[in-house]
Amino acid sequence: MGWASFRQHTRNESLQLVSFLSPYLLGTLLLVVFPALATVFLAFTSYDAFRPPSWVGLGNFQQLLSSPLVRLSLYNTLVFLGMAVPLRLVGALLLALLLRHPRPLFGLFRMVVCLPTVIPEAAYALLWLWILNPVSGPLNLVLRALGLPAPVWLANPESARLAIVLMAFFQLGEGFVLLLVGLQSVPRTLYEAAMVDGAGAWQCFWKITLPLLTPWLLLLTFRDMIVSLQNTFTPSFMLAYGGPDYATTFAPLLVYELAFDLGDFGLASAMLVLTYLLLGLLIFGITNIVVGLRGSSDAV
Repeated sequence: MGWASFRQHTRNESLQLVSFLSPYLLGTLLLVVFPALATVFLAFTSYDAFRPPSWVGLGNFQQLLSSPLVRLSLYNTLVFLGMAVPLRLVGALLLALLLRHPRPLFGLFRMVVCLPTVIPEAAYALLWLWILNPVSGPLNLVLRALGLPAPVWLANPESARLAIVLMAFFQLGEGFVLLLVGLQSVPRTLYEAAMVDGAGAWQCFWKITLPLLTPWLLLLTFRDMIVSLQNTFTPSFMLAYGGPDYATTFAPLLVYELAFDLGDFGLASAMLVLTYLLLGLLIFGITNIVVGLRGSSDAV
């Protein structure tokens, strides 16, 4: 094949690649990039969808940061992420370790783990509304049968927030599948060599499995923080609408209220930008901590 033929072949492959990716790239531009840029622009304006946006600079952010309700919603969001994300991560890892080897009925168990993730969010919220019923809900019936206190889940601020965390915990199917793939990618020869040297199950996990899964766990943590933040809207809206005492007023619900209840799209855009800025700072901090820990362990 001559140089001209090689260049023509390469050009044809590039055109085929672009043609295959163009629908995805076009959808990303129209549904993600352009709306994100418009949101950032509107965050610095006063806009109610009836008049053209007027530039206010940092006025929206100053108004948000001076609001106790905004600070409370951000606090609720951080508390939720601090409880739900580690629980989902540990649960997905334990289930992946338990179900990684083929066994009878393990395929069924894997399907059961993934089932809550594929249920539509509204249907899942209504299901938990029945589960958390303080009188006839199955959760409180089980707790009473065991002689344990049965909370009035959605009527108490602390238990309402815990109920949203409990509801989110069972939606760990995607993380479970990701960690299952990560575990299956670890070479079996490493475990066999470690066992020959006398390593036990805990040593194999601590010295082989966990270090090799660290990139997977880090990726899953960041992905879960974003997804968990987005998924707080449906349960907080349908189960308690931010109550009681604003205990389940998370940032996405407040964005919705600012935009569609008050009609202030500029303020809602600023709230959304502020939320994701704080989330980005949190992810940046976690990354620095993990890099620092790995650096110190490598030095030792």
